[in-house]
Amino acid sequence: MRSVQVSKPNGPFEIVERAIPEPGAGSVRIKVQACGICHSDVISVSGLMGSPFPLVPGHEVVGVIDALGEGVQGWRVGERVGVGWHGGSCGYCDACRHGKSFGCLTETRITGVTCDGGYADFMIARAEALARVPGGLSAEEAAPLMCAGVTTFNCLRNSEASAGELVAVLGLGGLGHLGVQFAAKMGFKTVAIARGKDKEALARQLGAVAYIDSQTSDPSAELLKLGGAKVILATVTNGDAMKAVLGGLGLDGTFMIIGAVPSLEVPPLQLLGKRQAVKGWYSGTSIDSQDTLEFCAMSGVRSMNEVYPLEQVSDAYARMLSGNARFRVVLTTGQ
Repeated sequence: MRSVQVSKPNGPFEIVERAIPEPGAGSVRIKVQACGICHSDVISVSGLMGSPFPLVPGHEVVGVIDALGEGVQGWRVGERVGVGWHGGSCGYCDACRHGKSFGCLTETRITGVTCDGGYADFMIARAEALARVPGGLSAEEAAPLMCAGVTTFNCLRNSEASAGELVAVLGLGGLGHLGVQFAAKMGFKTVAIARGKDKEALARQLGAVAYIDSQTSDPSAELLKLGGAKVILATVTNGDAMKAVLGGLGLDGTFMIIGAVPSLEVPPLQLLGKRQAVKGWYSGTSIDSQDTLEFCAMSGVRSMNEVYPLEQVSDAYARMLSGNARFRVVLTTGQ
């Protein structure tokens, strides 16, 4: 089979031939159809989390179960499945057994970080890491939902906002274009915030009822004119851009961070006076991913993707890093 590996931290992508792996007890082999290229793959490529090299990156994986390991129950060969960050865990504590958290990272497989991921024709995954892919979603459509999708969906559904309340999405990129769709389909009064008047048409197409151009207006002031946001979903990675919208939170509002910003200055007196909160959110487990896939299939939420064949992985990764992709980058294997 073909595998795309990185042999050392920040090394080049190498397309190599490997033997097709056999699934061990409790694991399955997946014939990969598509794998998203996420900005978080930088963690894998750079070795920031002590990844074992050579390593196959990729944690937005969709494919078909090709073989079952000993003891696997509830799954069958031929089923379409997805695998995200959470690649399986030891199952010792209740959190791991019930799929409610990543558990202790020392006993958790992190797809494409501590074990090989989806930049390949085949990969191995633990059975508890699998999410079923419903009909109506192609492999290319489903792959980015295993990280970008579940992150935005999970964040919003756990944000305590109720249908009809004002939810603002900061940024219209790889995460933000999904966040606006999810917020609108969940019944929130959705406001999109981005730089430039040219993005308004897209924001409204995705479901926003209002658009704020942060280049020509004060986004905090504009949100307050609308009554103040119950939730601001911050998808950008710029601390100044986040700071500029924090003032737009309403009473009991929550600023939800999913963009990996290096640092952020917050206004303590504002938070105290209006009982506001700043909260971060990680992606989710296999159960969360399956919920995300089912919601997208039902509601029509779709990731907008640029698709590349596996052989063009270097070009695809560079396109993702450039920030110019509209909006996610996906590799396909032709399987």
